[in-house]
Amino acid sequence: MQTLRRTPLHDRHVALGARMVPFAGWAMPVQYEGVIPEHRAVRTDAGVFDVSHMGELEVEGPTARDLLQGMLSNDIDRLSPGEAQYTLLTNDRGGIIDDLIVYRLEPFRYLLIVNAANREVDFGRLKEREIRGSDVRDASDEYALLAVQGPRVIERLDLPEAKQFTFAEGAIDGIQCMVNRTGYTGEAGCELLVMAEDAAALWDGVLERGAVPCGLGARDTLRLEASLPLHGNDITPDTDAISAGLGWCCALDKEFTGAAELRELKARGPERKLVSFVMEEKAIPRNGMPIGGGGVVTSGTHSPMLDVGIGMGYVPAATAQPDAELTIDVRGRPRGALVVKKPIYKKER
Repeated sequence: MQTLRRTPLHDRHVALGARMVPFAGWAMPVQYEGVIPEHRAVRTDAGVFDVSHMGELEVEGPTARDLLQGMLSNDIDRLSPGEAQYTLLTNDRGGIIDDLIVYRLEPFRYLLIVNAANREVDFGRLKEREIRGSDVRDASDEYALLAVQGPRVIERLDLPEAKQFTFAEGAIDGIQCMVNRTGYTGEAGCELLVMAEDAAALWDGVLERGAVPCGLGARDTLRLEASLPLHGNDITPDTDAISAGLGWCCALDKEFTGAAELRELKARGPERKLVSFVMEEKAIPRNGMPIGGGGVVTSGTHSPMLDVGIGMGYVPAATAQPDAELTIDVRGRPRGALVVKKPIYKKER
């Protein structure tokens, strides 16, 4: 049997009665009170997720910029210290090895927060391509990461207003952490990077300030309502950024791994595209379900906010327009769905 890794907050989850499940080699909480109340807490107030299973890779040295600029899809020259960027690590075919966030800590020092399941792959790929004057280090075990998400997070944590995709050193109840204005829910909030030994105290403080503990279940329903892709489902090494609708984070005027293939694909147009959809009939779409015309569902769930089935999937480019009608094979039964503009859930203003 596989021995599951535990985050620094494992005992806190067990004490709160969380249901623990295996995820990317880790024992992780899938829910506490339940997916729906946790989901709604994030949409209406504040929720906190333990995402300490994510990987942290540090890249530094006078040529760190050159290494990353040649391997990541986005243009890191747009970043000043204190700014972050969503980007892709691509293979020779333009396939997505991982999607990640790069933080420019200092002029010659960067932090990459990568998906848990891809930590070793990403590190190995960067490490073997090091150039003179650059050093790649896996610092994941030194840190814990708390995602605090929701419209009242900044108020509850008593943080100053700041732009999305920026970060700064800060303190919550005297605990030093890196406050990153990023997230994976479609809500305002932040992700707090803290030393592993301080994680439990920070978690306790965030809960005392009114955030609701949330598990992987709500994290998935939230990101799907926000039309945010999940690596391993919606994007993989066999899918490309253009077909996935992620061309916006590919600086195709520079050279990086797979850039030539992506430029060619963009010029001729992809054969299929990743779309978001809402079920028109009562049914819950799931990964792997066929879509009429040669498509496939990559993610699906029940939307707690819309109270309907929602999902994402690849369909022929000709049917990838909003309001296009889809037919999804839900366990042998054809069920109608409608392509919608992203995000699926839009908060009323």
